[in-house]
Amino acid sequence: MKIQRARNLVLTIAATMLSALLILNFSIGDKQIDRRFERLYSVSDPQFRRTMGVILGPSLDPGNKVQQLVNGEQIFPAMLAAIRGARKTITFETYIFWSGSIGREFVDALTERARHGVRVHVLLDWIGGKLDDSQLEHLQKNGVDVRRYNSPRWNNLHLLNNRTHRKLLVVDGMTGFTGGVGIADQWRGDGKHPAQWRDTHFQVEGPVVGQMQSAFIDNWMQATGEVLHGEAYLPELPPVGPQHAQVFTSSPGGGSESMQLMYLLSITSAADTIRLSASYFVPDTVAVNTLVAAARRGVKVQIILPGQHQDWDIVRRASRATWGPLLRAGAEIYEYTPSMYHVKVMIIDDTWVSVGSTNFDARSFAINDEANLNIYDAGFAGRQVDIFLEDLRRSHRVTLHEWESRGLADKALDAGASLISSQL
Repeated sequence: MKIQRARNLVLTIAATMLSALLILNFSIGDKQIDRRFERLYSVSDPQFRRTMGVILGPSLDPGNKVQQLVNGEQIFPAMLAAIRGARKTITFETYIFWSGSIGREFVDALTERARHGVRVHVLLDWIGGKLDDSQLEHLQKNGVDVRRYNSPRWNNLHLLNNRTHRKLLVVDGMTGFTGGVGIADQWRGDGKHPAQWRDTHFQVEGPVVGQMQSAFIDNWMQATGEVLHGEAYLPELPPVGPQHAQVFTSSPGGGSESMQLMYLLSITSAADTIRLSASYFVPDTVAVNTLVAAARRGVKVQIILPGQHQDWDIVRRASRATWGPLLRAGAEIYEYTPSMYHVKVMIIDDTWVSVGSTNFDARSFAINDEANLNIYDAGFAGRQVDIFLEDLRRSHRVTLHEWESRGLADKALDAGASLISSQL
């Protein structure tokens, strides 16, 4: 009897510890913003820029040049050319780095530079970085310092649900790349065919590259304990263009609310238009209410999402469960038809643009490590609007009638998927 009681006690303790571990691992981190903001100013008001610079951390620095790269046919050649031209340092952080033809090209380019004395640092997410062992060994044997972010150990299991979703490449501390693209063959091509994902990435020069490098250094330090510094990583960066820009980050336990805050403040400050491209759009009640309030005060709200080619059907279902209030308020929702739509761009009033790794969902706002580039420049924003409208022409508009006419099974599945939306 005593043995049985002891066994039951051990099992109870084990079950309690496992439950606590699961709750800790799958919580959404810091307390999130739970109410809509009062609208005090518009994007055109200097107060908006001051607020963003103070609340998000880094200032909006002048003198930058940001160039959009549309789809793999433009993105990969530009990134590889920068890597092959590196003279001192390469810092590269990404969520997805998979074996395949484009993965091999990046492995070869990085190892070639390392063999020629360039200091190459690659930070891969433990889950997303699926290079095979032979390619990892090839990188390491040729001098590339490859590390995994939040690799599981007995003393860090509470971090299992915290992934780095950042997509940062900085060459010689002077040229940066960020956006939505992963290093995988799905991103090859022009984004107009089912097997070729539609995405946009951005090449950056100017003082804001230092902020991008800082974002990498922060996660590298967390993963390795090593601080990268000095002129090879953080050179003086003179002005090269007309754009004001900032790079800011979010991570659980260290300001995860900043990403959600940026989106909500931007939407609240819109006076004319909100154009949102979102590969994973699962807004919480606060985000829905903020978008609805914008639409009701006369702001034109247009949202492009993946359609039938979404890579995770459960995400599409969870997203669809939230559309009712938006459609009733007059927001326009479109589904991109040619292929998987992986773009992550927000354009407010044809002036303020935010791009980067962040999805419009609870996981990006609260659980993942993310980094976004914000640009305040009407000329740059105008070019992004042109691209947005081109995507719109390849998209199907979802009407309120169509949404309300879903079958009972679809409605039930959508509602069920929404119950676990914080983990999607």
